[in-house]
Amino acid sequence: MKGFYKRGLLIDLSSQSYETFDIPEEILRRYSGGKGIATYYLMEFSNKGYDPLSPEAPFVVATGPAGGSRIWGNSRYGIYGKSPLTGLYGESYSGGIAPEAISRTGFDLIVIKGKMDKLSYLLINENDVEFISCEELKGKGTYWTEEYIEKRHKNIRAKALVIGPAGENLVKFSVVENDKWRSAGRCGMGAILGSKNLKALVFAGTKSRKWAHPEGIDRYSKQILQEFKDSPITENYRRFGTPMMVAVLNQFKAFPTRYWESGYREDWERISGETLINRFKPQIRSCKKCFIGCSKLTQIKEGKYRGIKIEGPEYETIFAFGGICLVKDLDEIAYLNNLCDDLGLDTISAGNIIGYLIKLSEQGRIDYRIKWGETERISDTLLKIARCEGIGEELSKGIKYLEKRFGVPSMHVKGMDPAGYDPRVFKGMALSYGISPRGACHLRTTFYKAEISGIIAPDEIKGKAEILIDWEDRLAFFDSLIICRFFRDIYSWEELQKIFTLLTGETEDIKAISKNIIQITREFNLRERLTREDDHPSVKFFEKTLEGAGITEHEYEQLLNDYYRLRGW
Repeated sequence: MKGFYKRGLLIDLSSQSYETFDIPEEILRRYSGGKGIATYYLMEFSNKGYDPLSPEAPFVVATGPAGGSRIWGNSRYGIYGKSPLTGLYGESYSGGIAPEAISRTGFDLIVIKGKMDKLSYLLINENDVEFISCEELKGKGTYWTEEYIEKRHKNIRAKALVIGPAGENLVKFSVVENDKWRSAGRCGMGAILGSKNLKALVFAGTKSRKWAHPEGIDRYSKQILQEFKDSPITENYRRFGTPMMVAVLNQFKAFPTRYWESGYREDWERISGETLINRFKPQIRSCKKCFIGCSKLTQIKEGKYRGIKIEGPEYETIFAFGGICLVKDLDEIAYLNNLCDDLGLDTISAGNIIGYLIKLSEQGRIDYRIKWGETERISDTLLKIARCEGIGEELSKGIKYLEKRFGVPSMHVKGMDPAGYDPRVFKGMALSYGISPRGACHLRTTFYKAEISGIIAPDEIKGKAEILIDWEDRLAFFDSLIICRFFRDIYSWEELQKIFTLLTGETEDIKAISKNIIQITREFNLRERLTREDDHPSVKFFEKTLEGAGITEHEYEQLLNDYYRLRGW
């Protein structure tokens, strides 16, 4: 079976030792790469009920068989473990240049267990693992850390995945960063590295995969480029990036505002994609092996936040601070985005938690004073969270803890805050948030796209679960290759089957592989005591917005029943 190294690397930090292991071909045939084999070995190398922040907890890094190839959208890696935020399955993905360096190490996946005695980083190549002490990096931000490490190892073209102070301090929604502004952002995966005293994972190597049909891959890639490089799909992403969704979601009255009270911000144009382009004139940026160019390199050239330079802000960060917290303008949101990236905080959870805090303050339930849109106070609070100082210590534990602590309803599933697609308007997103193994996640299905585009009406219940399952299965296969979500409009099932055969030479039924991946992910969560109740959103999901949108518990139960029946659960 081509396209795989068929090798894994198991690292024991406690003994500072490592060993390689063979990945049987039958496992690859059943689960493919990326998420598939990562989840299989996450199960293999852990015991029921383990603490995600204990030395025994595995931290898994994986790439897929498309890694390093000319298949468009392949420059992605995944990280996997038990989420400190939810206590259930955790996964997160990121792009940039770093994924290719990970793939060049010659391993399909890397499993890290144990704990270092003092703050360290790992240098991993195809032949060796070095355990390098780095006490001098304690408390440093992600920007400085990544630059310092990569400069130190520039002779071998090393690329680093790093954590910031938030990860070191075990904040339950801390992230792993790479390529300066790229974030493996959800589930608190940065805290797992922090619990192991790992500041960074550094990759370098010279290996490359051997694909079944390299010439066919070249022809296929040229065909896809010619067909889609100037398509409306690509043009919208290239021109506006994800911030184009600000206008779309406000038109649907589904842009979560003022901590989920409303689905509409009156002056949404101030934070729209059009304003980003016209006011800041950002440069188009792409990951390696990508023609879409969704990222926007934005530099603030005047005013209070002059000098800030980030890739972004992306839609989810704009929603989290500009919608949930009512921060007024894009330069302020960029400032908060920059701070979160450097501290190593997930902007979706950070914005949701700050919004919840503002609501508590407004209701007089806490002594801490903070108001809607109060940018500097929000930034001070983010620093407190990352350092676990004062009120930040409680906020660092996540939204489910805060709801229990203060008794005010919050928006979450399994302890994870939702992304910026209101489930009271997009009822398929309510189901998507509910059944996602990692909590209120929009990326397992991206089903808002199906509802926005009219494949099925947003408020329709009948037949919705069946369509959603098809989207979820297809995107699970994306995560086995690993390929970027924004190619979902380009790579249908038929195209994915072509890609799989070009890479591996095999003609296995990829829909069956996807179902195997969905099932083993579910088995992990069942082993970690998931119940049907965990697939239900928090009660706040069933409150109506100020505009009158809502989903009833009966409607949700219908969707969930349909989903379970179709899955055979």
